[in-house]
Amino acid sequence: MSSVNGVMMQYFHWYIDSNLILWNEVKNKAQELADAGFTALWLPPAYKGMGGTYDVGYAVYDMYDLGEFDQHGTLRTKYGTREQYLDAINALHSSSIQVYADTVLNHRMGGDATEVAKATPFSENDRLYPKGWMRDIQAYSHFKFPGRQSKYSDFEWHWWHFDAVDYDDYTKEQNTLYLFEGKQFDDYVALEKGNFAYLMGCDLDFQSQDVRDEVTRWGKWYLDTTGADGFRLDAIKHISSWFFPNWIDEMKYHAGKDLFVVGEYWFNDIGTLHWYVNAVNGKMSVFDVPLHYNFYYASKSGGNFDMSRIFDGTMMQQRPTHAVTFVENHDSQPLQSLESPIEPWFKPLAYALILLRQEGYPCIFYADYYGATYEDKGYKIDLGFYQYLGQYYPLRPLLDKLLYARKHYAYGAQYSYIDHYNTIGWTCLGDAEHPKAMAVIMSDSVAGYKWMEVGKPNTKFYDLTEIIKEPVYTNEWGWGEFRCNGGSVSVWVQE
Repeated sequence: MSSVNGVMMQYFHWYIDSNLILWNEVKNKAQELADAGFTALWLPPAYKGMGGTYDVGYAVYDMYDLGEFDQHGTLRTKYGTREQYLDAINALHSSSIQVYADTVLNHRMGGDATEVAKATPFSENDRLYPKGWMRDIQAYSHFKFPGRQSKYSDFEWHWWHFDAVDYDDYTKEQNTLYLFEGKQFDDYVALEKGNFAYLMGCDLDFQSQDVRDEVTRWGKWYLDTTGADGFRLDAIKHISSWFFPNWIDEMKYHAGKDLFVVGEYWFNDIGTLHWYVNAVNGKMSVFDVPLHYNFYYASKSGGNFDMSRIFDGTMMQQRPTHAVTFVENHDSQPLQSLESPIEPWFKPLAYALILLRQEGYPCIFYADYYGATYEDKGYKIDLGFYQYLGQYYPLRPLLDKLLYARKHYAYGAQYSYIDHYNTIGWTCLGDAEHPKAMAVIMSDSVAGYKWMEVGKPNTKFYDLTEIIKEPVYTNEWGWGEFRCNGGSVSVWVQE
């Protein structure tokens, strides 16, 4: 984790306006973010994608082009130019905010030229059994990067650097993967579809020494160029797990500092996440996908979810030192590939659960903090609001209060009262540096109350959320009867 009680923000969402110049916004808001309590930003992929200024960054074309070269119809990326990106990082560092670089090592897309090679066709949904004989295909697998002209790296990608592709320009057949001659799908990956090494585009062959060397060279160049403080690794379940321990060690040694690394292994199963963290020797954290789905199901249950089990089967519960907790992200947001949005009424509860507990490293989603309006697939979406008593309110003011509470009160002994079907709570008693106590209580159904210990006898507490106006006074033993309204959370802090 970046620091005690650190908080990161995922500083983008899928539908960010490409006219915004996100890097300039980051630069201008750096100090404001630090003042709010953020200690790190996960920034979007900063290199040139196949879609130019419309590419979110995951259709990777050239990882050395940070918005500097005229490639795929643009000099800048969706988020700005190389200079604007580096200025944004410098501003964040000046405000004592760490930077985590979104890193897509799995694939390349938008090749510059086709190559003819032999390959065996497989069904998209079955990577174990071929659906035809090996034959010649024409693949867009030659990446020459003519706009960059070998600056920073003279490495060119050819078909033999990849395992497979999903497009043959001869047949233009749909829903087919082509495994190149002499290749196999990488091992130690997710077992969905028989083998989930292949995700999209030209799939890197991590069993190739040339590929591993180039990915390592790029990582060192990126650290030298940007001064990033860590990586968010995309789509790790599609890459051989054995690759990462050495790569992370090389990055840390080269940077001369500890780097925070979190991987996206999107699978709702705690056993699988434990397996993965073990497989990489504990060298990276993972996003707590099971916790996200607990929030999702609770928000859909209308008060019929057992809140005493909200942490069951999660990294936050079982391996908090390796858990990055989140409520939403760019993939789970409405109309995206892993769509599983948390209902607006439950978002205050979910954010309180990740921000005001001491386990895990919480991540706030840009669209929840700043709001977002977009249209796709015939729908219009508005994000950044929560619902209470039938009314909608901006989420940011509440998130700022939770951030304030985390920064000032979430310290010392933590006592849990997560023992009721609807109403749960916990307290933090403070420490020598942060002596004031806090009590958090929430209900997903009717109004609730709990007697909880805060260790402060005969002391006045007030609800930081301002939902409940009357204060609570503790008794001579430092216990108080703390309350919350139905379908909401109250954060009681020592006056």
